[in-house]
Amino acid sequence: MSKQRRGKALWSLPARGRGTCPVCGRTGVKLLYDLVCADGAKKQVCKQCQNKKK
Repeated sequence: MSKQRRGKALWSLPARGRGTCPVCGRTGVKLLYDLVCADGAKKQVCKQCQNKKK
């Protein structure tokens, strides 16, 4: 059987959770991960940039 609610939470986010990653500059990717910058600010980044140090 298929899983009907998979990804359902993304529909309530603006632009379905997609946008431009501020670290790598990719467009149209899901921004679901928090990255804490050196100044303490949090940014939403893509999956490939979630472990990068900034």
